[in-house]
Amino acid sequence: MASVLVVEDDAHLRTALIRGLTARSHVVRSVGTAMDALREVAQAAPDVVILDLGLPDLDGGAVLKMLRGVSDVPVIIATARDDEPEIVRLLNAGADDYLVKPFSAEHLSARMAAVLRRAARSGPAAELRVGGLHIDLDRREAALDGAALELTRREFDLLAYLAARPGRVVARRELLAEVWRQAYGDDQTIDVHLSWLRRKLGETAASPRYLHTVRGVGVRLADPRAEPRT
Repeated sequence: MASVLVVEDDAHLRTALIRGLTARSHVVRSVGTAMDALREVAQAAPDVVILDLGLPDLDGGAVLKMLRGVSDVPVIIATARDDEPEIVRLLNAGADDYLVKPFSAEHLSARMAAVLRRAARSGPAAELRVGGLHIDLDRREAALDGAALELTRREFDLLAYLAARPGRVVARRELLAEVWRQAYGDDQTIDVHLSWLRRKLGETAASPRYLHTVRGVGVRLADPRAEPRT
């Protein structure tokens, strides 16, 4: 059983999907516009989103980009468009699967199960610890040496992504793709967020403890106790 958000402006199709998924024991919420979808995900993220592309207020491709800016919820595109370059573009933009209408609720339910299995296998541990850093991914809370850190959404996402890969140098391109969900971007965006994070961690670029910049490559988060003394 999964909680599902169906984003579909066709009332008849939306009703059919709700009926079919509910019959398979899924808990289904539904909306007919992009803005309602974004509000629903922000308020109570479902296990998976079924996203139509032809929405009345925004194109589904734009909605996908906006969703990826605020959530890692699995997204299955459901649309009548069967253009292969479009499918590839949306998968590269962060969609987890793509279904061309018409399809059965049974087919959709099977695709959902596959997407959720992949998400469960690839998901990080619920809690991360690196040195005095403690990050609770479910609660989206972070603490340093027992003191809570007041982080913005993006700062938390950046810190959590690096903390899940302790000691590894993470390329800036990877950070843009996985944290910002952008194929391209300005390195200054990363630098600004790193600067804010360092300030909250009580360190500086000149005297790092956790966040180490590897010039020309990327960023490494490490346990200060494991770092060689200079």
